[in-house]
Amino acid sequence: MVDVDKKSRFLEQVEKNQDIVHKICALYAWTDDERKDLSQDIICQLWRSYSSFRGDSQFTTWMYRVALNTALLNVRRNRRRVRTENLKARHDDIPAAHTGPDEHVGIGRLYQAISRLHPFDRAIILLYLEQCSYKDIADVIGISESNVSVRLVRIKKKLKELLS
Repeated sequence: MVDVDKKSRFLEQVEKNQDIVHKICALYAWTDDERKDLSQDIICQLWRSYSSFRGDSQFTTWMYRVALNTALLNVRRNRRRVRTENLKARHDDIPAAHTGPDEHVGIGRLYQAISRLHPFDRAIILLYLEQCSYKDIADVIGISESNVSVRLVRIKKKLKELLS
């Protein structure tokens, strides 16, 4: 039987941080159906893994780790699928807090460029854009802080090329 307090704590934390799931789904799934499936997979995996959350890190750090690993596993499973959805249509609807029309277009272009990165690099830049520290990024991704720094320099260079 499931501990009611444990379940309510889990649901409260996931609801409070649901934007993490939405952002990851927007970057790793191509169609609405795939985003819904991935979102469901992530929530299920979070619940299955919740007993392993010891509180050594912040809940959001743990949630990013589980969600990104689930998304990356999903990418590996679906590599052979042909993508047919227009990326512009997919990313222009991603809401950005406190943006005007010009900034909204810029955000859409940025997400288009990010979607062209390697899945591992997408995870790093997503965490960076969420203003996570290099230590937190390293903990979530499973690499050293210095490797995070090196990868971010390369990712930023690649994004600059894609956006110009």
